[in-house]
Amino acid sequence: MTAHEQLPRTVGELRAASHQPRGVKTEITENLLALLRAGQDPWPGIVGFSRTVLPQLERALLAGHDVVLLGERGQGKTRLLRAIGGLLDEWTPAIAGSELHEHPLRPITPASVRRAAELGDELPVTWIHRSQRYTEKLATPDTSVGDLVGDVDPVKVAEGRSLGDPETIHFGLVPRSHRGVVAINELPDLAERIQVSLLNVMEERDIQIRGYTLRLPLDVLMVATANPEDYTNRGRIITPLKDRFGAEIRTHYPLEVSDEVALIRQEALLVADVGESLLEILARFVRNLRGSAAVDQRSGVSARFAVAAAETIAAAALRRAAVTGEHPAVARPVDLEAVPAVLRGKVEFEPAEDGRETEHLVHLLRLAVAETARERFAGIDLGPLAAAVEDGHLVATGENVPASEVLTALPELPLLHEVARRAGAEPDDPPGRLAAAVELALESLYLARRLAKDTDDDTAVYGR
Repeated sequence: MTAHEQLPRTVGELRAASHQPRGVKTEITENLLALLRAGQDPWPGIVGFSRTVLPQLERALLAGHDVVLLGERGQGKTRLLRAIGGLLDEWTPAIAGSELHEHPLRPITPASVRRAAELGDELPVTWIHRSQRYTEKLATPDTSVGDLVGDVDPVKVAEGRSLGDPETIHFGLVPRSHRGVVAINELPDLAERIQVSLLNVMEERDIQIRGYTLRLPLDVLMVATANPEDYTNRGRIITPLKDRFGAEIRTHYPLEVSDEVALIRQEALLVADVGESLLEILARFVRNLRGSAAVDQRSGVSARFAVAAAETIAAAALRRAAVTGEHPAVARPVDLEAVPAVLRGKVEFEPAEDGRETEHLVHLLRLAVAETARERFAGIDLGPLAAAVEDGHLVATGENVPASEVLTALPELPLLHEVARRAGAEPDDPPGRLAAAVELALESLYLARRLAKDTDDDTAVYGR
């Protein structure tokens, strides 16, 4: 028997256990404070916001404010909203069979009030998990008032109830989220008349449906996301609704390369081993895209781009391992060549750059490689490696070249041990890890014009 199955099952048992109902905002406040006092992280899985967004959000929740998060695509707004649901009690009591998950000690609908009066202490109680108390809706132009708030149910009318009977109402998403969190993604995409229907919910905490005099004291926390340009400049959100949000919090892309790397590592589903140096290259690549005048920065460059890029190079490594019989599959810098072609459509460029998209991507990716190599190999003289290649030790690499061939092409150089260590590889690591470090050093020499690189179909050769 699980823990919640041993909890009170009737109102009488609930009262005997001295249970006290709490509003949803009070519940979130007290649970958040308990986590902060215990030194625990209230926001597991949220990366890069610890000094900026999260303190603002915590203050807003402690103040009991409804919140709107403003940010470009791929900044983790939805992930952050879902994390708020984790601040609810794990289990909470509700009237068994209640349409709105009403608290057994605080019924609000006519049907539940009547049942509570009839059954008294025998009113049955069920327990709702917090995952059922977080409701998310993507705002679309075809969303109706009935979807969000409710409408008259013709089936109930056909059963013989009069149109004036409040029990003919079919409740929408917001009242069904009573005692929980309601999240609306892309709030400005709601039509203005639909936004009007939320005004009462957010201020008076009740709903009005087709002139009914029904008043439900709803207990909800309203949270939403929006693009800053839609929310602040274009007038796509009505002023009264905007005024009802107690907090407007701006999100952002990771500020540090290390945060970007941590985010990629956390979110990417990698089918092969991808070293930290390669993830750092992808992180710098994405940051270069966000700073490029050729890219439409109004649409942003989503963190999902870097995640998809990491998964792409892992897939390239897995394919090479299958072709060459190499094991385990380890990504190398040569696999980065697959990124521009595969992911070009995930970035929006300025109209003037039409036809030059791949050129820009390749340039910014090479810049990221050079920046990463410069950071990783700072203070190391790569001259002996360049000299070895110029002396005739040509190194071939490509999507069909195994790591062992990359390593055996070079003579034994003490320098390579330091190169491997700086790139995050150890001497006893698989050949793929060591070859990845060597390739990064060779590519940095090529980008610095200290070596040549001849490319033929799927093979590249570093030489004099």
